[in-house]
Amino acid sequence: MSESTTLTDQSINSWADDIKGPVALHLKQKLLSVEGDGGVIFPPTYADIGYNIDILADGTRVATIDSVGSQANRLEPIFKASDADETENPLASLVPQIRIGYGSAKFVSILDIGHRLGDALIRSSNLKDRANAAFLSFLETGDATGIATLAPTSLVFGVWDSRDTQAKLPRILQSIIRAWDVDELKRSAQYNPPIDYSALDVFSEEDKVKQEGDAKSPLAKRGFVHVPAGRALGGVLVRGAIERHITINLIALRRLKGTEENTRSLRRYILGLALVAATEPLDGFLRQGCLLTPDPSVPAKWEAVGRDGARLPVKLDQTAALRYAQSIRNSIQLCSDEKFLFSKDLAHADLQDVLAQSGAKSVKKRSGKGAPDGATTEG
Repeated sequence: MSESTTLTDQSINSWADDIKGPVALHLKQKLLSVEGDGGVIFPPTYADIGYNIDILADGTRVATIDSVGSQANRLEPIFKASDADETENPLASLVPQIRIGYGSAKFVSILDIGHRLGDALIRSSNLKDRANAAFLSFLETGDATGIATLAPTSLVFGVWDSRDTQAKLPRILQSIIRAWDVDELKRSAQYNPPIDYSALDVFSEEDKVKQEGDAKSPLAKRGFVHVPAGRALGGVLVRGAIERHITINLIALRRLKGTEENTRSLRRYILGLALVAATEPLDGFLRQGCLLTPDPSVPAKWEAVGRDGARLPVKLDQTAALRYAQSIRNSIQLCSDEKFLFSKDLAHADLQDVLAQSGAKSVKKRSGKGAPDGATTEG
């Protein structure tokens, strides 16, 4: 397919249908800090290691700027229905809007739940049995229809019911952001209180002398004395490129099965969702100190990667992806938008099961006043 060729429904369908078709769609996108080349950006920090920086054999230092899991968690909520006082999200009609009620009229969308259909919150609600049946159907027959009709983004971004059935489905869509050839920086700071509290007899001069400079002291924790903070993580200076790679795994897509009647429609529907998510404009505010934009001087290009490694340019954009997803939306019978309720008893029972298996002591439920299970003012 040449880059100038118009992308048709037939050509997109072939990505889902043709077992000898491309193995993947891939986008390589160069990003820039809003500060421009040479700007300092702040990667995510991880327990025990700080920044995730790998050193290659040639000495190149590569920093993870946004992981596969983090990118998935940023993309999945694009399908969530907007609040009532906002313009309706056109992507929300592509998937069932499943919400879990808890506390007093509070709800959380399944599109905001980290482990998707395999999350503890699902097992702790009256959605549990339907989710369990969908996973078991997949394990026993390979039929992913139950998952697709209830929580289709669990197929797009991957799901692992690791705490129950062990059903596991790979990601169809994977995105990651890395920075190449980075130098790690440090930063220091000094807090100075606006007044001398000891002079006002809030505490003694002796206490001030003892606790000043110790960030863990009670006076320092409350901001009453001088506190230095030295050699903290200060971001990374990027000498190479900041790159975002998006891959749509067409092999994994074509391994999805439904019933004898709906397998083709199921694959096409999931592909449509993946294309919409993959072409969604980047929300580059990843965290404080890390605001990225596409590099306008290096246009990003989609390519279809063949089994022989050949890479053919594909003219894929947000408009084409959304049009296709909307055209295929009704080819599969999805669940209606539904609300389910969190159950404290189900959560407690789930916890007791795993504690019993590990031989650990059981935990007691909190007693006393509190909102009843799933208390809500909505139906």
